[in-house]
Amino acid sequence: MTTRSASPPTTTATALAGIIAGGFGLAVAEMVAAASPRWRSPVLDVGDRVIDRVPSALKDLAIAWFGTNDKVALLVGIGLVLGALAAAAGVAFLRSGRRRPTAGAILVVGLVGGAAAVFGRTGASVTAAAPSLVGATAVVGTLTVFDQAAGRPAHQRRPGPTMAHPPTRRRFLASMAVVGGAAAVVAATGRRLADRFSATDSRAAVRLPAPVSPAAPLPDGVQAEGAASFVTSNADFYRIDTALTVPQVPTQGWRLRVHGLVDRPFELDFDELLDRGLIERDITLTCVSNTIGGELVGNARWLGVRLDELLDEAGVQPQADQIIGRSVDGYTCGFPTAALDGRDAMVAVGMNGEPLPLAHGFPARLVVPGLYGYVSATKWLSEIELTTFADVDHYWVPRGYAAEAPIKLMSRIDRPRGLDRIPPGPFVIAGVAWAQTVGIAAVEVRIDGGDWLETDIAASAGADSWRQWSLPWEATPGRHQVEVRAFDAAGAIQTDERSEPLPDGASGHHTIVVLVDDA
Repeated sequence: MTTRSASPPTTTATALAGIIAGGFGLAVAEMVAAASPRWRSPVLDVGDRVIDRVPSALKDLAIAWFGTNDKVALLVGIGLVLGALAAAAGVAFLRSGRRRPTAGAILVVGLVGGAAAVFGRTGASVTAAAPSLVGATAVVGTLTVFDQAAGRPAHQRRPGPTMAHPPTRRRFLASMAVVGGAAAVVAATGRRLADRFSATDSRAAVRLPAPVSPAAPLPDGVQAEGAASFVTSNADFYRIDTALTVPQVPTQGWRLRVHGLVDRPFELDFDELLDRGLIERDITLTCVSNTIGGELVGNARWLGVRLDELLDEAGVQPQADQIIGRSVDGYTCGFPTAALDGRDAMVAVGMNGEPLPLAHGFPARLVVPGLYGYVSATKWLSEIELTTFADVDHYWVPRGYAAEAPIKLMSRIDRPRGLDRIPPGPFVIAGVAWAQTVGIAAVEVRIDGGDWLETDIAASAGADSWRQWSLPWEATPGRHQVEVRAFDAAGAIQTDERSEPLPDGASGHHTIVVLVDDA
């Protein structure tokens, strides 16, 4: 009887096997990471290092393309790269026979992931490399199992008439199916184990005290027809930060440390912070990455402890000119001590009548009216340090952003949207404008380059909140250009000179084109 050797698995099959092995290794790494709240998935550790090192212009481009889904896009990109590497490893290990070099390369990738964990912002211990190293080892072990399943002995029985494939091919395919199923089970187990570190239950248990200084009721007429909701819901409030996953920070064990160039450094736990007496204010926040007409701006009712009172207790030393807020993940914001000028800067614990959402900084964050978020709005706050601009650069300064960044006077058209088609006849153009700590005095619109028209300005809820506006318009058929500008309460006029978000925020008039149908 004639015998033959089994043919090696195809390139496609070995690439798929590599992807399955890589998926199993990542699942194992996530389950190992679930053993400690200080360990994380290698994907997240590598992603953080990418965020830390990516050029600022590329970061702004990602936000322009993907908006608040920029982190999802980054994780998908990392996943695609890892998938391609895993496929190449599968082909090299199982088809080309380069087992030792491939295994070495996989372990090097594991070392890179481990280094990303150990040498991150927070200075983790060497044990933080465990998930990445164990995961890489699991990939090598899985490829070895696949290789044995696809073994090709010198003499092998010819398949009978009812056998579509040699027995080794069946074993190879069966091993892939088993490992794929095991990867799904291990990944689900790892996520379930990680859930025990969630701060969801801690947040649900928080009962916020009534403010000693409540916000004034919103006046009648703050909402303009067609403009964005005056109060941005927590679910709709923009989120831009450097955290790939939301840090889980229960109130139990959380402490806020106030230190640096102060006479009396101290620490507070969460209950002590709540006991200090809270203020409630309506404040608009803006991201420096917000483009002209963009949506990275929102208005909420915040509850917290006045920052100036907190720092008065610490005793700020005269040479301190910068306040650094540090997050639990090591991220830093920095802003001038001159911002303690009576404005309602606070260590916030509540947002729109409930404890801070996890994604917006629970259990505590900084809110400073009039400053872009990248210099002031530290989420998941753990430290406030008094220092100097000469001694400390906060996170974004080495990446090309300005050290100081007051929010620029800005206005936006909400209705209609650019290139909207509308019927001819009566139509209300509407939008918002903001000049935090100063306030909006007036808004003007011009159509097709004509005269500036004064809009109907909505009621004001204070200088720290945006203000809405509207303009009745008799729309005529054709293509029309609509442009808006604002005036602040100090008499400044919004510039029409356009600038990009980098280094200190965009400027220029929001201008759109609207198409009016024929009658």
